[in-house]
Amino acid sequence: MKIVLVQTTCASKTEAKNIAKILIDARLAACVQLSECESLYTWNNEFCCDNEILVNIKTRKENFEKVKNKIKEYHSYDVPEIIEIDITNSGKKYLRFIEENTN
Repeated sequence: MKIVLVQTTCASKTEAKNIAKILIDARLAACVQLSECESLYTWNNEFCCDNEILVNIKTRKENFEKVKNKIKEYHSYDVPEIIEIDITNSGKKYLRFIEENTN
């Protein structure tokens, strides 16, 4: 079984927690971590600097498409960041935790 980290950002902690709960309740994520961050980017030819919530989702690689679709369904952004990062090295007990808590 391959494990991935799916990363997104949300406009608020409330939105991030809602998406996290949906993913965990559906057993699409074993663990979701939320961190405050500041994002700097260009949108519609304007420089933007916003406070966001960085969302790190641990799941099985086979769940990526379902996780991506859930994020799109419940996200407030027109173009949410949805990045899949392969986890190439982890402890066996942690991998087992993810396996036991996801479908």
